[in-house]
Amino acid sequence: MLLKDIRAIVSEPVVLSPEDPSAENANTNWFGAPPHERMGLSADEVVATLEETAFVLREQVAGAGHQGSATFYVWHDAVAGQLRCSAGTCKPSDLPFETPYQVTDDLRAIVVEFLEDRAPGSIAWGQLEPVPYPEETDEAGLAVWAFDLTPFGR
Repeated sequence: MLLKDIRAIVSEPVVLSPEDPSAENANTNWFGAPPHERMGLSADEVVATLEETAFVLREQVAGAGHQGSATFYVWHDAVAGQLRCSAGTCKPSDLPFETPYQVTDDLRAIVVEFLEDRAPGSIAWGQLEPVPYPEETDEAGLAVWAFDLTPFGR
């Protein structure tokens, strides 16, 4: 079901609106899967499906005649227990996250983290960690895989 839902992203139009970035929230998708489904999937097949989706989105952006930056990006929202993705008229360095993030080339690591989450959207009591004081913030931030949707040759 997860792979089918990811592939369905391309059946909806991509909203690219640099003058109204909040309109691009329509591009955000979130996917959950029960533990038994996660155990039945390989990271490689989820990665392949996301990459395939990204290439189709790039073709759609080119076909729409969009001029300017466009990025498809994927992350694991551990708090919600979801794999999420979105697209927008931003560069990877300017993604619309309110928390620190780190762009990575390692989509597989993000997918593995999602698939190995056996308690989606919850934290086991023994895994609770103290909240750091502001001066102890994690510099790396959220891992986000970003794919340039800008058609090549522009």
